Amino acid sequence: MPFGHDMVHSLATVVELVNTSPSTGGDEGLAGLAELRAFVQARQVSGISTLTPRDLGQVRMVREAFHRVFTAPDLPTAVRTLNSLLSETRITPRLTEHDGHPLHMHYFAADSELAEHLAADCGVALAHLLVEGEVDRLRTCSAPDCERVFVDESRNRSRVYCDSRTCGNRMHVAAYRARRRA
Repeated sequence: MPFGHDMVHSLATVVELVNTSPSTGGDEGLAGLAELRAFVQARQVSGISTLTPRDLGQVRMVREAFHRVFTAPDLPTAVRTLNSLLSETRITPRLTEHDGHPLHMHYFAADSELAEHLAADCGVALAHLLVEGEVDRLRTCSAPDCERVFVDESRNRSRVYCDSRTCGNRMHVAAYRARRRA
């Protein structure tokens, strides 16, 4: 995918955010402010100084909206869901350099809270993907016991597992063992 660093970073952020949801088959990854703070630090979300319980609730709502985009049955549904989320943000594009990153775009308003920040930056990244006709890159893991999401960045769009080292390896070993038994 021919996207810049900021777009790739935003797509990775939205994937990591969605995969904190119990909707993806795991435990609640944002159980409290400590987990939210760790997420903000790990994903290098800039401009966020304090976090409140309100932020936690709002981020969880944004997360579920993004999950609906990934699991939308068709493009029109994904577009409606993403448009609804983006309509609630104050998108304010601007060029910036910070924390050692090269010049890149931010789409969130300077005074936005964390949920709006994520909705704007990650939402615009997903919007670019949809506009480029790449909605089929938004995937859910093919392992039967995994519902994590990912963005297929492979050139030939062949990735089927959220992580080749866990789900992919597990499924390949199971297939190998089944062939050996047959």
